[in-house]
Amino acid sequence: MAQEFRKRQEEEELIKRYEENLKHNHAEFFDIDSYETIIGYYLEKSKFKRALVVVEQAIEQFPFSTDLLTVKAQIFTNLERYDEALDLLDRSRNLHPHDLEIYLSIGSILSLQAKYEEAIALYEEALTFADEEKDELYYNIGLAYQSMEKYEQAIEVYKLSIEENISHEGSLYELAFCLDVVGQLEGSLSYYKKFIDEDPFSAAAWYNLGIVSNKLEKFDEAIEAYEYAIAIDENFASAHFNMGNSFMNLEKFEKALTEFSKTIEIEGPSPEVYCCMGAAYENMKQYDLGLKYFQKSTKLDALYDEAWFGAGSCLEKQEKWYQALHFFNKAIKIDSHNPEYWKAAAHAEFKIGNTISSISAYEEASILGPDDKEVWLNWSFIYFEQGEHQKAIEILLQGMDEQPDESEFFYRMTVYLIESGQFKEALNYLENALILDFEGHQVLFDFFPKLETQKALQKIIDQFRKDNP
Repeated sequence: MAQEFRKRQEEEELIKRYEENLKHNHAEFFDIDSYETIIGYYLEKSKFKRALVVVEQAIEQFPFSTDLLTVKAQIFTNLERYDEALDLLDRSRNLHPHDLEIYLSIGSILSLQAKYEEAIALYEEALTFADEEKDELYYNIGLAYQSMEKYEQAIEVYKLSIEENISHEGSLYELAFCLDVVGQLEGSLSYYKKFIDEDPFSAAAWYNLGIVSNKLEKFDEAIEAYEYAIAIDENFASAHFNMGNSFMNLEKFEKALTEFSKTIEIEGPSPEVYCCMGAAYENMKQYDLGLKYFQKSTKLDALYDEAWFGAGSCLEKQEKWYQALHFFNKAIKIDSHNPEYWKAAAHAEFKIGNTISSISAYEEASILGPDDKEVWLNWSFIYFEQGEHQKAIEILLQGMDEQPDESEFFYRMTVYLIESGQFKEALNYLENALILDFEGHQVLFDFFPKLETQKALQKIIDQFRKDNP
């Protein structure tokens, strides 16, 4: 811990010295390790243009460093200057024709450009001379096939990666995904058990079985497999973490927290683990603790949208609407294509009284997630509450176009039509609602507190039950 603190302190002093020199236009010689530290700092902060300035200064002093050329190519990639990145990497490859990292970097950029066939050809060329990292090459070939939706080919290549390295988590995860897509996951259990038969004391083999069992929603079996992995290797952090996720799925939140805490003990804190701990506390209705851990997550990774959303969710459950909205907006800024974030922001805006903003957010949520019935019900309710019954009906009809058999839409439409005086149409919708889900009619009484209206509705419902025994 003390060593880590000293290392962080030295890094901060180095960055400060570099920025002071830059500010006063003062040239100073740094060794290559210092330059790499400075560049790494800016990359971590997503300050790619600043990192580019540093790497160019470094290359002036160390013009024959292929590592610096590769880093510069990475920065160009982050800036989406792909052709310039490829030019640099080609220069590096000419200097070091058998450097696998260069091949992997070129292949990654080709994949980003959707040139998957070219990327695969390049990786296969690297396989002809590679002594190490064959697992990584196969993994990247698998990703390219997967991006082309050629799942069968991807499956075969991921298996080759796992044969090279049974602990390759990327290949294991993507293999399970592809097997799931083609409907072969259940049948693949024997494939994973084969590794255990070959070596019953392989922690990685048990871990892999846990991953597949979890994906098949066999959570108890997954936990058992992870327990075997941990019994063999008690410091197997990923096994602890994934066992925590399986406990989450079983709603055993305290046990999940124990496993997440062990993960941190072994490999230190991470935004993902803190976010999971926040979710566990939220599910236990310990919202202050949930908020604390979601915020810990965002401090480690300011771009972790799930953690910002989780923090907002904890505040929402405490009806702290202004604060919740702040966090939901943070999540939206990072991922503006998530309908859940827009729906949550819309609800918070409504509670605050920002009707126009709420309507706008629900509209965005409806475009991104048209299959979420709550969006249509909540959005239409805003107009209903304002007495704009016809507008509420129009919004709900849009939702019914998306989900024509959703009984709750028919019951809600019954309410809107009754309130707008369209009794005949309301009766038609009520009958359809009762056919779809008879028990769901209780929701009507929430909208009509007057006893005489409830009696009239009950009479219609009883007649329907009599006619449709």
